Amino acid sequence: MTKEQFIEACEKAGLILNQTQIEQFETYLRLLQEWNEKMNLTSITEATEIWEKHFYDSVMPFKDVKGVSLCDVGTGAGFPGIPVAIAYPDMKVTLVEPLQKRCRFLEAIKSALHLDVTICNQRAEDFAQEHREQFDIVTSRAVARMTILLELCAPLVKVGGTFVALKGKNGLEELRQAKLAMDTLHVSLQSEDHVQVQEAQHIVFYLQKEKACPKKYPRNYGQIKKKPLGERS
Repeated sequence: MTKEQFIEACEKAGLILNQTQIEQFETYLRLLQEWNEKMNLTSITEATEIWEKHFYDSVMPFKDVKGVSLCDVGTGAGFPGIPVAIAYPDMKVTLVEPLQKRCRFLEAIKSALHLDVTICNQRAEDFAQEHREQFDIVTSRAVARMTILLELCAPLVKVGGTFVALKGKNGLEELRQAKLAMDTLHVSLQSEDHVQVQEAQHIVFYLQKEKACPKKYPRNYGQIKKKPLGERS
């Protein structure tokens, strides 16, 4: 996908980008490639793949989501949070990333693109203890399977808010395995969508928070990983 194809695809979906936003994406792409030569940020380095697999794949799931505040858990090199902040500038975006070197990259992106985003260098479970039910939208991409992801993310979502899970080919099976986790954390599937990225079809799950999560969640990550909610240990 070229830059022009990205712009056209966004327009077809009802997302009209202005020149400033396009320039922000271009700068992001350039800095991602430059920094990736010094540290491992992404295995996707070709410009055409970045436009499609990082930028398009990040912005499309949020074109119809309502909310003012968004938290991206385990954002890594900034996906989907930075593209969301560019494409939807009215959204107040918080990025949570445990690795300090990646946070340095995110700070450089924030400065270069003049973005009003908050960057938190914390583990997700620690951040969740301090920011329970503070966000309209919480999302995560390529961090963990659903049983683990739900425990890290659901406590951050306001009651009535939305957890947006960006998943690959195993998404439906992960969702099936996460039934007990969803019940325990009081979230329910509202809808799902698909984003076609080259030969792969990615699945986006939209889950609504029905009531507050029990306060014992999230547990520490060692416990979450050893005994994920609903999975046999």
